[in-house]
Amino acid sequence: MLVHPQFDPVALAIGPLAVRWYGLMYVCAFAAFMLLGLRRTKTRPDQGWTREELDDLMFWGVIGVVVGGRLGQVLFYEPAHYLANPLEILAVWHGGMAFHGGLIGVLLVLARHARKFGRSFLEVGDFVGPLVPLGLLFGRIGNFINGELWGRPADPSLPWAMVFPQAGDGVARHPSQLYQASLEGLALFVILWLYTSRPRPVGAASGLFLLGYGSFRFIAEYFRDPDAGIFGKSDVISMGQWLSLPMIVLGLWLFTRARQRAPG
Repeated sequence: MLVHPQFDPVALAIGPLAVRWYGLMYVCAFAAFMLLGLRRTKTRPDQGWTREELDDLMFWGVIGVVVGGRLGQVLFYEPAHYLANPLEILAVWHGGMAFHGGLIGVLLVLARHARKFGRSFLEVGDFVGPLVPLGLLFGRIGNFINGELWGRPADPSLPWAMVFPQAGDGVARHPSQLYQASLEGLALFVILWLYTSRPRPVGAASGLFLLGYGSFRFIAEYFRDPDAGIFGKSDVISMGQWLSLPMIVLGLWLFTRARQRAPG
């Protein structure tokens, strides 16, 4: 049985300036998005994306992720806490970012980008989908470093079962942050990157992203200590699973519809 190593949340300190691991993981996520986007513009010139478009998408995407992710945490998971402590909403460096809120923020950014550059919404989504999962991987690593969002109790004989001191109970748990990094991050990236390496019907990649993330997140929630959320804490279906169900349904519909409309 392992014990969480209790990393110092500060990765680098220069005088009064402190760079936290959680924030650094977000920097890595955005850097991965940009590098993969540049790579894709070169390997898939048929998509017609320019550096100007990518820069614009990156700028507004950062805003959409941060604002949407934070508001998602506030509204979906801890409304009572933040209502009592409204100034803490701004303290993003302490953690507390909800993926589903960030997704809503990104969808708004995609709609803006599509309108500005004369593309369809799904066309933009198809380009962005494969660039996102590595960022999710970095985010989950940040959760693990912080020792937050730990898993459900596990059999202590499980070789990678881990005690998280932050839980305060000494119980061996699943390191669910690493499960999510592997599924929603690495596995989803490989699937989407390979699938979109050649032309696909419009909407197929967007659908596959929603279907893949929603399914992987739904599975991982069985190993993650459930968040209370606005529906209360439940061992039957968690808040993360409730929010993933619409993604699975919409993703399956988009993917099937795109395949059916493909010529030939």
